[in-house]
Formats: sequence, structure tokens, C-alpha cells
Amino acid sequence: MGNKLLNQEVQKYINANLHTDLHALLLKKAPFPEVSMQEIVQQIKGRQVAEKKFPFLLKEGIIFPPQLNLEQSSSEKTALYKSEIIKGKKFIDLTSGFGIDAYYLSQNFDDITIVEQNAELLKIVEHNWNVIGKKAKFVNQKLEDFLIESKEHFDTIYLDPARRDHQKNKVFLLEDLSPNILEIQEKLLSISNQVIIKLSPLIDLKYLISVVPDIFRIDIVAVKNDVKEIVIFLSNKKVNEIICCCVNLESGESPFNFMFREEENARSEYSEPEKFIYIPNNSILKAGIFNLISEKFGLKKLHPNTHIYTSAEKKENFPGRILEMEVVESKSVKKKSQFNIISKNYPLKPDEIKKKYGLKDGGKHYIIFTQSKKGKIILKSL
Repeated sequence: MGNKLLNQEVQKYINANLHTDLHALLLKKAPFPEVSMQEIVQQIKGRQVAEKKFPFLLKEGIIFPPQLNLEQSSSEKTALYKSEIIKGKKFIDLTSGFGIDAYYLSQNFDDITIVEQNAELLKIVEHNWNVIGKKAKFVNQKLEDFLIESKEHFDTIYLDPARRDHQKNKVFLLEDLSPNILEIQEKLLSISNQVIIKLSPLIDLKYLISVVPDIFRIDIVAVKNDVKEIVIFLSNKKVNEIICCCVNLESGESPFNFMFREEENARSEYSEPEKFIYIPNNSILKAGIFNLISEKFGLKKLHPNTHIYTSAEKKENFPGRILEMEVVESKSVKKKSQFNIISKNYPLKPDEIKKKYGLKDGGKHYIIFTQSKKGKIILKSL
């Protein structure tokens, strides 16, 4: 695996072809008898992914795994965020994969254990950690077998369960994951004070709370307004309230924390559009706190099903986009004008609006097609 790919001439060839058409490269004969062209292309793909997802691995001597393992890995951004939350003495990642989360989450721990059932993948992780000077105990074993055999106690357990079934279809319910979280949650909490589980951004939060009784915290993690993961924290200490943290990394927006009961007790007021319009980021929308966000920031909603808010005076630190806008008539929307088009609670999708009004995408200005309590409206940024 590693030794052949690390040959100086092979590495030189990989570096020289980082921007070559990979499909064309695959059709060529490998210039090295001991390394296939598929292996070379795999390394090039790995470096291309690393540039965007985990640039800390762009070092001499790093080996990259197959494409699927790269796709399933956390980004450096989300891993770094999670690493800032936890600390302790003993840390274990029971589903290491390519080890990105493990690398960052274990930064504040002295004793690190990495468990991975894929022997070849674990060899790659161990090799890379040696290259970057990171120490750990590496265990090639099925998670279920490890839990049966291990007598150790850990401060923090981390899991990122596989979210594909035997037919490679994506799944996200806890009972469909591998491992089945519902079957092992009691065992996990018997050997650790805290369990952290990364889940699909598609998972329903109410479902989560109903099937996992030991949750004390849920983080909704977005990067540039794209929700990447739901992270749940389990504790063997009973808590009366579950805190939810909404974060939108690389946006400049402040995190928003709340208790779920707050949304149940919150109420919204309604208004026609005023001077400022507020569009919550997608971590807030995922949390479903449509009334709480209105109440906390002193904003009014346009419509019960339109999650857009308004105020006469600007409210700072809102977790989302704030725009100064005015209501316009449809006939005043000129063809070939350039806008960032938003459609919320409106019959037409952005592409249909673009076609109907002859608009172009992009630019500095926004146009919102939506509804207030009085009916359909168009808002244009000033």
C-alpha cells in the first residue's frame, strides 16, 4: 500500500499531474510496474479533496484512501468546531474512517484510541498520523466486538455511524445505521461519561429526542449556510432540559442557543414588510424555532408559513441575512435585471421566476417572492 506509493518518482509523477484530466489519465499505462494508474489517480483525487476539506493533510508522505472514504469524512471546519467543545483524559473514536474527526476531537485528550474495522483504511490512518506526529492506539476490530471485549472506561466516545444500507442507499434513522445506535446506547454510556454521535442533516430532531432518552445537547452545524451535520451529545447524568446550538460556520454570524421548551412557549406577531427583512440561516430553519427567533429578536413574521421576519429598526446579531428592502409591483421588475432570487412560501420556484420575469442570477441585489398575511408580495433590496 504505502511504500510503493511513497516512492520518490511516484510522488513526483503524482505532483506533476494534480491538474491533469483524470479520465484521460486512467486510459494511460502506468509508468511504474509496481503501482497501477488507478492507485495514482486515487492519490491525485485525495489531494484535490484535501485542498478543500482537510488542508492540514497536504504534506509530503500522506496517503489517501478510496473516494468513498474521502466523501464520508468530515471537513476540517466541522471537525475543528467539535474539537473546541470537548476535553478530558481518555478519548475513543469507535468508527474512525479516515480519522479526520478523531484527529481534531482528540486534541484536548492525553490517551487516544482509534477503532476501525477496515484493516487497509486503518493502516492508512496510522501511517498518516505517524507522518504528522500524532500518537494513538490503533485497533482493527468491529465496534460491536470491541464493546463486548473492552473493560476500559473513557471520558468521551465518538461515533460517526455508516449511513448507507447493504444496497449502498443512504439511510438516516438510528435503527438503520451501522452500528444501530438504539441497540448500543446503553452499553456506550456504561463505559463513558459522554457519547458524541454525528448524524445526517436530514434527521428529524423530534424523532431523535423521542428515541434517545439520554441526549443533553444537539448541535446543528452548517458551513456557509449549508447544514452539514447534526451532532448529539449523550450523558449518563440525567438532565431536565436539552440545549440546542445552531451554528453557521464561516458566515460571521453568532451561534444561537436555546432550550426546546422555549419554542413551545413562544409566540409570533405579524406585520406587513417594514424597512428591514430578516432571513434565518439554515441551521435555525432546521431547528424549527420559527416563533422563538421572532420573540428573541423582537421581530414580526410576514405570514405563519413564511419564515421571513421584519422590523422598522435594525436588530443586530441576527443569525441569518439582514436586508434593507422595499415592496415593489411585479410590473416594475425589469427584464434582464440581475438579482439573487429567493422564493419563500410562493407558488413559483426561483428558476420559474427567473424565466417568467426574464431575470439574471447574481449581483449585489436581492429580490424575494413571498407572501404576507395580505397575499403575495415582491420585495427588492435597496
